[in-house]
Amino acid sequence: MPRILMIEDNEMNRDMLSRRLQRRGFDVVLAVNGAEGIRMAQTESPDLILMDLNMPDVDGWEAARLLKQSPDTKHLPIIALTAHEAPGNRERLIATGCAEYHTKPVQLPLLVSQIETILKKLRSDVP
Repeated sequence: MPRILMIEDNEMNRDMLSRRLQRRGFDVVLAVNGAEGIRMAQTESPDLILMDLNMPDVDGWEAARLLKQSPDTKHLPIIALTAHEAPGNRERLIATGCAEYHTKPVQLPLLVSQIETILKKLRSDVP
C-alpha cells in the first residue's frame, strides 16, 4: 500500500482528504506544519508527499526546497496543494523540484490520478 505524507496545517482539510485517500487504499501519515513534515519525510518512508503551500512556520515553498536539497529526501515526489492559484506557480514549483501542482478545493479523481501516475512512473524507473 503506497504511503503518502500529507503536510497540511488546516485540521479540517487534513482530516477530510486523509480519510478520502485512505478509502482509496493509501496509507496516509500526517504532519501539521512544514518543519514537522520535513522531519517525517526522513523518518516515515513515504512514497509521495502532498504539501500545502501556505503554512505558518516553514511554508510549503521552503519545505519543498529543503526536501529537494537533502540527499535523504530529494528522491521523494511532491505534489503541492494550494487554494491560492497564481500565474507562474506551477512552473515555479516544478523548477523547485515538485512533481505536480493541484489547486484546492481538491478534485479527488484528478488528485488520485496524479498520485497514481507519479507512483507508476517511480515503479517503472526502479531497476
